[in-house]
Amino acid sequence: MPDTAALKTRLTGPRFQAYYSGMIARSGHLEVLKQLLKTNPVVGIVGARQVGKTTLARMLCATHGNRMHYFDLEDPDDMARLADPALALKPLRGLVVIDEVQQLPGLFPVLRVLADRPRTPARFLILGSASPQLLDRGSETLAGRIAYHGLTGLSLQEVGPSQVRQLWLRGGFPRAFLARDNAESMAWRRNFVRSFLERDLPNLGVRVASAAMRRFWTMLAHYHGQVWNASEFGRSFGVADTTVRHYLDIMTSALILRQLQPWHANISKRQVKAPKVYIADSGLLHTLLRQSDMKDLQAHPRVGASWEGFVIEQVIARVRAEPEECFFWATHAGAELDLMVVRGRRRIGFEAKLTGAPAVTRSMIIAMRDLSLERLDVIHAGDHTFPLADKIRAVPLSRILTDIAPLR
Repeated sequence: MPDTAALKTRLTGPRFQAYYSGMIARSGHLEVLKQLLKTNPVVGIVGARQVGKTTLARMLCATHGNRMHYFDLEDPDDMARLADPALALKPLRGLVVIDEVQQLPGLFPVLRVLADRPRTPARFLILGSASPQLLDRGSETLAGRIAYHGLTGLSLQEVGPSQVRQLWLRGGFPRAFLARDNAESMAWRRNFVRSFLERDLPNLGVRVASAAMRRFWTMLAHYHGQVWNASEFGRSFGVADTTVRHYLDIMTSALILRQLQPWHANISKRQVKAPKVYIADSGLLHTLLRQSDMKDLQAHPRVGASWEGFVIEQVIARVRAEPEECFFWATHAGAELDLMVVRGRRRIGFEAKLTGAPAVTRSMIIAMRDLSLERLDVIHAGDHTFPLADKIRAVPLSRILTDIAPLR
């Protein structure tokens, strides 16, 4: 086992601080992790690759003095140290961080045993570039012993309302957002797409040529914000509907796609029952659509869909909703709602409008009535919050931090 002081220097010393100084502090996520570690023997940070999980974990390590241990499973030396996981982990005390845990799924049974020890001598923080469902595949469950925290890209709360246009264009991956200019940001995102297709997807069990998967991902970008149609995708790729659905689920599990599930109200109208599909990060969407600056984006036919997906991600982050609390609603007669957040008996609706002067629509009135919404906020691109109708108001995206409160 390496010297703890040397390890701490590697994780939080001058080189790391120099790197972190150019990053954005994510204090909200840091506080959530501290609270979760007080009450759970194992805490998992899940998020797409390069979204900032390692940086966040290293900042957490800086608060734990010398009682911390770090394993990066993409480092051959650290992987060798865990050749016998039980032998390596059992004597450790304090905080134990295991990065890229999906590289060694056999760790989960060992963590289950260690988490059940009396007085919990060690707390485990595991980091993975996949959803909890994918991480647990083929291993014993940690249900009841682990709490997961989803880390998304940078949000308006972290970068500030004045950066809304840059965040929309470049997306929330820290290195893409903080690039010196749009060209450098686009180059980073292109490399991310290439690496994801050529390395990450095969590691997640997708045995399909990267060229085919790139075509699938690009096609999804052009369908961003639309209802999933497996038959249409299957015909385009010459494979069964179940095959393209498998591709979709894998990419969703890798946390680069969002499937927004339909809400089924108990009404007589025929309602849409397939999910809507979004590229989770607006910067990746624009990369796949080959839109490198705001002028190009605003002239693109999918700019409205891009705005819708971006607004949905920012609202979900602001109200602190879990994926299972988020839905869309649509009827075959044309009434629809972009996002409904359901928590207990509360139902709050959101619409995204790429305009500075939104107005009430018939669809909004129907949604308020049929879904029994507590309120409906129309998130727009203007500057002012103002009422539109009873329980319906217009809220600029730049003001969601002050005019929309997190759900309790």
